[in-house]
Amino acid sequence: MWHACWAVAVCFTAFIGESLGGLRGEVLAALVIMALPGVGGVALMARDSVGLRFALMAAWLLASVAAAGLTGGATGAVPGLLVMPLAAGIALDHPRIGDGRLTKVGIAALSLPLASGLISALLNGAAPQPPVLAALSGLLALAATAAAIRLTWGQRQLRLSAAETNSSRVEAVLNAQPGLTLLLDPAGHAVAAWGTPPPSLSVEALFDQGLIAAVHAPDRPAVGAALQRALAGQPAEILFSPRVALDRRVVMILRRFDHAGDRPQLIAQAFDGTAQFARELGLESARVEAEAQSAGKTRFLANMSHELRTPLNAVIGFADIMRERLFGPLPDRYAGYADSIHQAGGHLLDLINDVLDLSKIEAERYELSLENLDSRDPVSAAVALIRVQADEKGVDLAPVLPPTPLMVQADARALKQMALNLLSNALKFTPSGGSVTLTLDGVGPYLELVVSDTGVGIAPEDLQRIGRPFEQAGDADQKARGTGLGLSLVRSLTELHGGRMTIDSTLGEGTAVMIRLPVIPVVVPAETPSEAS
Repeated sequence: MWHACWAVAVCFTAFIGESLGGLRGEVLAALVIMALPGVGGVALMARDSVGLRFALMAAWLLASVAAAGLTGGATGAVPGLLVMPLAAGIALDHPRIGDGRLTKVGIAALSLPLASGLISALLNGAAPQPPVLAALSGLLALAATAAAIRLTWGQRQLRLSAAETNSSRVEAVLNAQPGLTLLLDPAGHAVAAWGTPPPSLSVEALFDQGLIAAVHAPDRPAVGAALQRALAGQPAEILFSPRVALDRRVVMILRRFDHAGDRPQLIAQAFDGTAQFARELGLESARVEAEAQSAGKTRFLANMSHELRTPLNAVIGFADIMRERLFGPLPDRYAGYADSIHQAGGHLLDLINDVLDLSKIEAERYELSLENLDSRDPVSAAVALIRVQADEKGVDLAPVLPPTPLMVQADARALKQMALNLLSNALKFTPSGGSVTLTLDGVGPYLELVVSDTGVGIAPEDLQRIGRPFEQAGDADQKARGTGLGLSLVRSLTELHGGRMTIDSTLGEGTAVMIRLPVIPVVVPAETPSEAS
């Protein structure tokens, strides 16, 4: 619109000049030439680009040089047209081009039409100046320059106002945040601060004395190390006590801040960490108390198991004497009672033994007696012990053992206990007519023992609990068959050997328990004389 108004104004000036007595041909040609950039500038309404603005600036420069050459420049009929490159540069300036770049080009370009007019005057002589036309050209150029300044500065004022509004909004958001955001120099002194500071952390002290001075003395080395880590480019988080309130805690997150050639600085966010510290302290106290209670429980169970096992062995022994009728016959009813006492005593002794072993493991007093042995021996012994129960229940017990010795370095008693517990557990939950299969094999450095059955299986929601002490699956009838210690003891003994126990089960189809122990010695073959040479 500025260009269009200029073109109309120049044409109107030419019309007035013709009406007042006519214009010389060179003056009319100069006015027409100066109108051409204005006509071309209308293209900015359809397509505005940096390239088009530079092209229009060049057109204004050429037109002013040509007009000055035709009219004699400052001594000619239309001297006001000489300043039009400056006016055009002001009007065409835009933030995409740069800060006042075209305005600077327009100022520098003023020398070209002045030089062109001076050369024309020297060659052609000074022509008489119509005062009305000269004044009119001056007023026209002044109005165009004023309009360009108003247009450009108006746009700049709008951008400045929008920037100030955005800056005020951002500052308001920063100041309203619940934590404190700091800009720190490398020494830890505050450069700027926004937001709400934690209680007992003075922002003024951070500006005057720095972060290190505001921290309780024992925490200063950790805070200094956090500052150095952050300056090195590693995000750091630190918890410290303010120097003026030792009962409070402050959590501070530090990160390096780099900006356009300035020295590296730090962005810090500080929050009140007193409640978090109190929670962590409470959790730590609860953990220590729970560990102490667990250790006391473990010691109590170990002592009680030991105290119960001695008299229980006597009860079982006397019941066995009565069952065998070593001192004469017994009435059938008393003989039945003796069998029940012996069976119940044996069950209770097994339970006490499991509790004692678990207590030793939890108290870290269970020591493995590692030795080199054929793993088939303790496993075969466990199968032999469970064979009678399997036959009485009508369950097919099928051991699958390797035909050759499978040497391992393990605790024979623990290996037998693991196999016996797995077999006993499988037998308890396998109905008559089902089967229990034990497979023993070596896989690389691992001894793999798998006991599978065709029993009731375990529900998926119970699999996560099975293996912890006293955890059982199934209904009340199934839980009554065991104590929940067998698999827990197997898992603990497996982990003592550095192994792992896994359970795979389908409800109503059966269960498979696998333990893998890294107990097979890896034998490195010795070099033959030829290889050594």
